[in-house]
Amino acid sequence: MFGVGLPEFAVLAFVAVLVFGPDKLPELARQAGQVMRRVRSLANAARDELREELGPEYADLELRDLDPRTIVKRHLAEALEDDDEETAPRPARRGQRPLHDGEVPPYDPDAT
Repeated sequence: MFGVGLPEFAVLAFVAVLVFGPDKLPELARQAGQVMRRVRSLANAARDELREELGPEYADLELRDLDPRTIVKRHLAEALEDDDEETAPRPARRGQRPLHDGEVPPYDPDAT
């Protein structure tokens, strides 16, 4: 969570005890918990309102889906899948034919 391991958390707890004192620390922790609950309920209400406004086709909408990085990754994955489907042999152009196995492609020394 946020890249904070046990040693970092211990240092943060020690600094909090020094700054706020052991008497006020439980009250601050309770207030922080209440703020987090309010923020979570506001985020859930915003998500539900957005789903309601967008209609039933977006009923499974998650706020994580609106992250630009996620959108770009999804579109890149779709484009790569489309490229895989397009790797099938293309039909020859008019006046051209596919080369046979071992056949050397034509070479024009004047063109280079």
